[in-house]
Amino acid sequence: MYIAYFDESGDDGYPNYSSQLFVMSVVYMEESNWKQNYEIIRKFRKFIKDKYGFPIKMEFHCRQLIQDKHPYHGKYNPQERKELLELQFKLIAALDLKIINVVIDKHKITSNNYDVLKNAFTYSLQRIENDMLSEDDNRFIVITDEGRIEKMTAVSRLLQRINYIPSLFEEGSYRNDLKTILEDPLPKKSQESYFIQLSDTLAYIVNLYAQRNLIQNPINWPRRVSDVLNYGDEEELLEILLRKQRLNLKANKNNKFGIVHYPK
Repeated sequence: MYIAYFDESGDDGYPNYSSQLFVMSVVYMEESNWKQNYEIIRKFRKFIKDKYGFPIKMEFHCRQLIQDKHPYHGKYNPQERKELLELQFKLIAALDLKIINVVIDKHKITSNNYDVLKNAFTYSLQRIENDMLSEDDNRFIVITDEGRIEKMTAVSRLLQRINYIPSLFEEGSYRNDLKTILEDPLPKKSQESYFIQLSDTLAYIVNLYAQRNLIQNPINWPRRVSDVLNYGDEEELLEILLRKQRLNLKANKNNKFGIVHYPK
């Protein structure tokens, strides 16, 4: 059985929204690897506490850390914030897990009824399911932050009843109800889950990557971000995961990092 941890970057509103992009990231692992992964993270958190004074129990919230916002404001200079981010990616690369990232570009949406969260979660679940079916028909459960649990529960229940997937070879779609997901998504506070915090980090950096590489008119990063990262640094961070084969490249074979990008 696999355990899948989800988090997001950007808002999921549409047609009214504050961010052009919505990113959903998931890290998932075999339950037999959970304890070993947890111990590696715990040792990492002790390391950054000793070196940077980063409290072991403090949530690693990527956007707030990079932009020097509460609860990190004034505690780390730009170089230290960049180092902490690079170390976080090296940590993820050292763990025995897989990663899927989904980006929704609202500027490409043509229907006012488009449900951003529903579609992002659907694309994520479909690709985990494909992975499960390729590995001796495995099963998985979903763990996510409490904020969107009600909507994600409704989506997962719907997909287990009826799920249409666009065909790659002909017009129309075919029915493929999800078979490998177990239970409703389970809620957990992000500050109490190192694994949700990893997904948070991934979602934010993929958002920065998408802003420069996946949309028609690239977005300039906020000054607070540019104080820490240069354009291209986000790609170098993703390269760390690529080299260690942590990214599920089958999720989208048309993107170097396997990032799923909709609408097409």
